[in-house]
Amino acid sequence: MEERILGRTGRAVSVIGLGTWQLGADWGEVDDGDALAVLDAAAEAGITFLDTADVYGDGRSERLIGQWRKDNPGAEVTVATKMGRRVVQDPALYTLENFRAWTDRSRDNLGVDKLDLVQLHCPPTAVFSLDAVYDGLDTLVAEQRIAAYGVSVETSGQALTAIARPGTASVQIILNAFRRKPVEHVLPAAQAAGVGIIARVPLASGLLSGRYTHDTAFAASDHRSYNRHGEAFDVGETFSGVDFDTGVDAAREFAALAPAGATPAQTALRWVIQQPGVTTVIPGARNPEQVRQNASAASLPPLTDAELAAIEDLYDRRIRAQVQDRW
Repeated sequence: MEERILGRTGRAVSVIGLGTWQLGADWGEVDDGDALAVLDAAAEAGITFLDTADVYGDGRSERLIGQWRKDNPGAEVTVATKMGRRVVQDPALYTLENFRAWTDRSRDNLGVDKLDLVQLHCPPTAVFSLDAVYDGLDTLVAEQRIAAYGVSVETSGQALTAIARPGTASVQIILNAFRRKPVEHVLPAAQAAGVGIIARVPLASGLLSGRYTHDTAFAASDHRSYNRHGEAFDVGETFSGVDFDTGVDAAREFAALAPAGATPAQTALRWVIQQPGVTTVIPGARNPEQVRQNASAASLPPLTDAELAAIEDLYDRRIRAQVQDRW
C-alpha cells in the first residue's frame, strides 16, 4: 500500500489506516477475538497506522492493540493515541502533571515505553491557544514519554490554531464527501507547515457506505443511536453532523456516483486520500472483511474530474447548508 510521511513525525504510514473506536466501545459489541482478528486483517492488508484513544472503552482499545503488538513483535506499525477526554472538559486540567499521568496510563495499556504519537482529544477551544499546553507537550517529548504530539479537532478554526504551533506534528479532523470545509483552508495550511493530516469519520459514520435506509436502527450502545443530537459529545462526530434522513437520501445519490468496480464506501475513501494534504484516512471496522474492503480503496484508480465535480455538486445541493458553517 502507498505510504506517506505523517507530517513532523517523519514516519511513513499507510494512506489507509485503521480507526479503533469500534474495538473499544460505542459502536455495539465487538469481542476480543473479533477485535484481534480485525488487527490481523489490517496488518495483512498493508495497514501500518492505527489510531486509538485512552477513552475508547476506557482503555480497552489501547489494551487490545497492546496485546496484538505483543503477539506480533515484528509488526511495523505506528500507533497514535489520544488523551484528555476521561476528565471534565476544563482547560485548567490540561497540565503537565496530568499529561504525565494520562500518557503513563496509555504507555501501560499499549505496553510501550514511548508512545509514537499522542493527540489532544478534541479539547475545549481555549486549550489550543495556551502556551503552557504546548510547553507541556514539548516536555513529554524531551522526557521521551512520547515521540511526537498532535491534536484531534472538531473545527477548522481549532485546526488552524494548532497548525501554527511549531511542535504540532499532525492534525486529526473530520473529512469526507459530506464534510468538505477542511479542504478550503486546513489542508493547504497543513501542507505549507509540514503538518500531517489524519482524516477521521471518512464514511460519515457509515452513511457513505450506502447501506442505510430511513428505517435503519442501531444498538442502544451505539453512538448513532444516543448521540444523534449531540447528547453525549459533539454532534458532528455522528453522521458528520448531517441529519440522518437527509444523509440517507444524499448517500443514495452518492452511491450512484461510484465508478464501476468500486463500492460507495471505497469511493468515499478514495475521495479522501485524493485530497492534497491528506496523509492517511482512518475508517473503522468491526470485522476482517470490512478491513480488506477499506484497504483495497487505496489501489483504485483516482476519481476523474467529472466524478469529483459530481460529488462536490451533491454536497452543495444537499449537505452544505447543514454543516459548512458549524465546523
